[in-house]
Amino acid sequence: MISPDAQAQIPERIEKVHFIGIGGSGMSGIARMFLGRGVAVSGSDRSANSATEALGEAGAEIFIGHDAAHLAEDVDTVVVTSALWPDNPELVLAKRRGLHVLHRSQALVWLTRGSRLVSVAGAHGKTTSTGMIASALLELGADPSFVNGGVIQSLGTNEHDGADAEFVVEADESDGSFLFYDTAIALITNIDNDHLDHYGTEEAFEEAFRQFADRASEAVVISSDDEQARALTGRLSHPRIVTFGEDESAVVRVDGIEGSGAGVRFDIEYRGERAAGELAVPGRHNALNAAGATAVLLQLGYPLADAVASLRAFGGTKRRFDLQGVVGGVSVYDDYAHHPAEVEAALSAARSVVGEGRIIAVHQPHLYSRTRAMSDVFAEVYERLADHTIVLDVDGAREDPVPGVTGEFVSREFRDPSRVEYRPDWGEAARAAAARSEPGDFVITFGCGNVYRIVPQLLAALESAYGPEAPKVA
Repeated sequence: MISPDAQAQIPERIEKVHFIGIGGSGMSGIARMFLGRGVAVSGSDRSANSATEALGEAGAEIFIGHDAAHLAEDVDTVVVTSALWPDNPELVLAKRRGLHVLHRSQALVWLTRGSRLVSVAGAHGKTTSTGMIASALLELGADPSFVNGGVIQSLGTNEHDGADAEFVVEADESDGSFLFYDTAIALITNIDNDHLDHYGTEEAFEEAFRQFADRASEAVVISSDDEQARALTGRLSHPRIVTFGEDESAVVRVDGIEGSGAGVRFDIEYRGERAAGELAVPGRHNALNAAGATAVLLQLGYPLADAVASLRAFGGTKRRFDLQGVVGGVSVYDDYAHHPAEVEAALSAARSVVGEGRIIAVHQPHLYSRTRAMSDVFAEVYERLADHTIVLDVDGAREDPVPGVTGEFVSREFRDPSRVEYRPDWGEAARAAAARSEPGDFVITFGCGNVYRIVPQLLAALESAYGPEAPKVA
């Protein structure tokens, strides 16, 4: 793993840029935006995916695998992610040549110059909140730019280079890169000390959030419900702080939250005015995300009723309670949740929709450090909210393997061993999920790694279990 270099010089002009890890959700969107601005783009990734294929069709030169030979002589700038190893051959050559090496957040700084920037940060809900704001602005007739960490379902993209001054970005606090942006409106969904591998101490982590908020040139929109966000609010010196949430003290207050089919209804109050809202995505957490998005839209100058109504256009983002198919009455979903609080929110939302059906969770632990530190918390959430859990092995991502740390760290923490099974073999895991399922059940994969790739095996196992004539929905 590499850390962003805050001293890196961002060039005024970029003519050819090479992305190392171009297929990632955030990197691919940035790469497409560079293409749209007439910059020649090349990039590499360890494997092909839909993003690399789409970028190739759009005109980028794509390489699968990492090799110094992929770095052309005319490249002047290289863009990297934090999840890159320092000995990556393309990165090593770029440094040897003295090229501009930018973290992906610094590439976004280059793209957002001169914009009225809305930066969305927080432990959970960033991608959804960013998507809500972007789709709402388009629904309101605006033409903002945006780069999101996930594809917005209703738009079919995670980026757009608009004509207006507004630019909405998902700002990553995990490595401190959210401090690079020239933010006008900062949205903080919540705070959770989940990145101490970068910051070292909770104090340093909280100080970074304070700086992010106080540097916003126009307003800070921050949760009134999250304990750490409330504590941070008391430390801010910003002249315009707008709180949102269910708490009585919230400036933008949401209440009356109730499930509505596969969505959620709620009311939002601001300065004595009320507006009824509805989302096409389920869950109390999404009603809270809607309140934060509404608060941002209010700061951008939109009336409350229009702001709340515009959120109905949001249809969710990919890998967030994302329906992959239905076989024999069993619905298979995929979700990006990889922290206990995110898993709890996603399972609670699923529970409000599944009705009499059961939930079979397929959990891929992310990072050896998180698995070792939080396995008991994961187990408690899954045992409380899922009917059965299948645990895969750890996706180490940027970390070296830790001897002895496997998915079994989670499964052995269950109080009732009959509610869980550790299945490191994906074929066995898919067959186990199918064997446990009945019509009306949800099978949901959880994790921010490559767990979504088990979905075809799950669907195939369900077809096998229910027979070739089982009704299917794509």
